[in-house]
Amino acid sequence: MSTYAIKAEKLLLPAAVMRGGYLTVEDGKFGFWSAEAPEGLEVLDCSGKWVAPGLVDTHIHGFYNHATTDCDPAGIDVSSRELARRGTTSWLPTTFTESVESIRAACGAIAEADENRGEDFVGAHIQGIYLEGPFFTKEHVGAQNPAYLMDPSYEAFASWQEAAGGRIRKSALAAECEGAPEYCARVSAEGVVVCIGHTGATFDEAMAAVNSGATCFTHTYNGMRGLHHRQPGVVGCAMTTLATYAEVIGDGIHVNPASIKALVDAKGWDHVALITDCLGPGGMPDGNYMSGGLPVVMRDGACYLADGSSLAGSIATLASVVKNVYDWQIVTAEQALRMATEVPARSAGIDGACGFIKPGRDADYIVLDSELNLEATYMGGALVE
Repeated sequence: MSTYAIKAEKLLLPAAVMRGGYLTVEDGKFGFWSAEAPEGLEVLDCSGKWVAPGLVDTHIHGFYNHATTDCDPAGIDVSSRELARRGTTSWLPTTFTESVESIRAACGAIAEADENRGEDFVGAHIQGIYLEGPFFTKEHVGAQNPAYLMDPSYEAFASWQEAAGGRIRKSALAAECEGAPEYCARVSAEGVVVCIGHTGATFDEAMAAVNSGATCFTHTYNGMRGLHHRQPGVVGCAMTTLATYAEVIGDGIHVNPASIKALVDAKGWDHVALITDCLGPGGMPDGNYMSGGLPVVMRDGACYLADGSSLAGSIATLASVVKNVYDWQIVTAEQALRMATEVPARSAGIDGACGFIKPGRDADYIVLDSELNLEATYMGGALVE
């Protein structure tokens, strides 16, 4: 059925959660909400359920044993299909710290995957590209490859943007790097979101980047100078610059739930974007894999560098992260869902394409039970099998 009406107990719409009523889907696009059932339309009965926009993951390195840095358009498609089955209908394929040439090749492969999708392709939409690196510092390199660290370079960025066909939406850097303020100003002026991450910057250095155009913090708490009462650091900057957005990994391993609550209380839930930072092995069994050119071990619900020196990234799905912050009683169900849809979309400047149920947009939505367990994903109004 391509035209029908959705009946649900709770519909997460832009203005409010509508309790009851009907939302129409017309030829795969969202129509309008009404209190009464539209005449002549078949009804998809989601009584007792939540209906929300498809989830938006703005920091994710791949899925189902395919990484964004494999330079494999077919692998990107596999990740997209498997993500959609798990509730994520839009994503920003995220690169790693690699050579300038390798990052360019990865951007080109992501662009190729996006360009060559036919109308019958069912998978999460590629809403842009996130450059996580290589403009970081060794002190907080984490699971990034230290061999390719470099200071911010607009020339390198322009090369990557060319290969990406203009798809780069986010670019991360360490605020203390030489030339960071200049890079923030120039890139943000082109409509690209600059993020602060993998950084040992002082509070003042982080503030200088924000004042130059940076508007987001990369997986807040992880890979950055922490909060101290005499040295507020990058975390202090994230908490006190209320117009910025803070990513946070909500898998229960990377960040203690109490720390997530402190961040939400400081910034407000509407400026905290839930992310997964999921690596290519996500969705696979425990074992040994490669990620960002480095060997990793997947065990106990996360990925670790093979030498045990650092967490490498998560293997969470965004649907599981939503349920976590709700179960931990950090936010309400409505807030948890908005933190994984409209908030990340706004934080990445892609809210004109995803994150909301609005008339005329692709009917990408999810159905959840009363405890926020994912039950189904629909893309273009059709059930994702």
